[in-house]
Amino acid sequence: MAVTPCGSTSVAQWGMRPHFFLRSGFTSQIPASNNGFTGRVSFMAAPSSSLFSRDSLHGLFDVGSSQTLHHRRGSRFIVRADADFYSVLGVSRNASKSEIKSAYRKLARSYHPDVNKEPGAEQKFKDISNAYEVLSDDEKRSIYDRYGEAGLKGSNMNAQDFSNPFDLFESIFETMDPMRSRGSWNRAVEGEDESYRLVLNFKEAVFGVEKEIEISRLESCGTCNGSGAKPGTKPSRCSTCGGQGRVVASTRTPLGVFQQAMTCSSCNGTGEISVPCNTCSGDGRVRRTKRISLKVPAGVDSGSRLRVRNEGNAGRRGGSPGDLFVIIDVIPDAVLKRDDTNILYTCKVSYIDAILGTTIKVPTVDGMVDLKIPAGTQPNTTLVMARKGVPLLNKSNVRGDQLVRVQVEIPKRLSNDERKLIEELADLSKGKTATSRR
Repeated sequence: MAVTPCGSTSVAQWGMRPHFFLRSGFTSQIPASNNGFTGRVSFMAAPSSSLFSRDSLHGLFDVGSSQTLHHRRGSRFIVRADADFYSVLGVSRNASKSEIKSAYRKLARSYHPDVNKEPGAEQKFKDISNAYEVLSDDEKRSIYDRYGEAGLKGSNMNAQDFSNPFDLFESIFETMDPMRSRGSWNRAVEGEDESYRLVLNFKEAVFGVEKEIEISRLESCGTCNGSGAKPGTKPSRCSTCGGQGRVVASTRTPLGVFQQAMTCSSCNGTGEISVPCNTCSGDGRVRRTKRISLKVPAGVDSGSRLRVRNEGNAGRRGGSPGDLFVIIDVIPDAVLKRDDTNILYTCKVSYIDAILGTTIKVPTVDGMVDLKIPAGTQPNTTLVMARKGVPLLNKSNVRGDQLVRVQVEIPKRLSNDERKLIEELADLSKGKTATSRR
């Protein structure tokens, strides 16, 4: 029951985090699917190709309509008819690729929304990214120089074909700064959530209770302070990924070269190889048990989940711990039945008591309570005992009712005296009926 605030099985086992990078042609964002990852895929195909058109690729990968495409930090930026890409970047029309990239990096850093909080900074950042993506691509730049933005649209380069500006920013700065790239992969990892099943009796669920429970969870290793390295040793650079924390695999397909970036399995994304700690075997965490006091609120029911923050597994590389989710199971009561915040009970009275009326003792969650049966009560009548039900969850001052269903018992056998009295009562009733008709 892991949450709040990260699938294929193979991804979970290998610890890989695939991403896909632009090669040429057009880019499509693929949403999270049964594969368990989100990535960027680009295919080496002409925009006008009927075989590799956007519609045919959506059919091949079954990624759904454009409305389901993945968005990150805002929608994709759109080519605006009044934008001059060279002016946006502040370069001449004969600027080289290096000049264009340099201008983009300078402006993108200045207008990134995480740095610049001024109104309009985010739109400016998107415009800069839009201009760079066109001018950094020889084919798109050639079309733009000859026909302007109309040419881009005419060659099937729609708004959906442009990259997310934040993805573009990260790819550029990761390429230019290896340490930044490694940092984005070797970041703190939040701990996993843990779950615990708690069994309560009927009254504990109704009124709430404080319980002390013992949980098992992963805690930071005290020997290596969570680093996973044996004390006294120094980590070395991972030879598999060159210290980047990730590796890129290329696969040639009928659609072009397919590149997949994933967390390095040798160093688990840290970029470093260490002598593993003897206590935690290099994980940086060890499993321990802990007793905690848990306050269960009034009104819970089977299936209710209680969240205890920061009582889950410890995070890695300084990440925050996960949460503990307590799942409630309630043992049913043998007499009282629960229907949301109401309690149901069935009582039996004799036909004499139903006719004449009486007072009986009725079990409730508050104990035995007197219930008045009115004279002339009909079979299957439901009597309401106000505020004798279950408190509303998180509003203990608001309670439901207890609903009492009255069953009238009719005797199957009568003694001679009983039969005589009933017959007299029947004659009396017939006499009253005849008199009333006159």
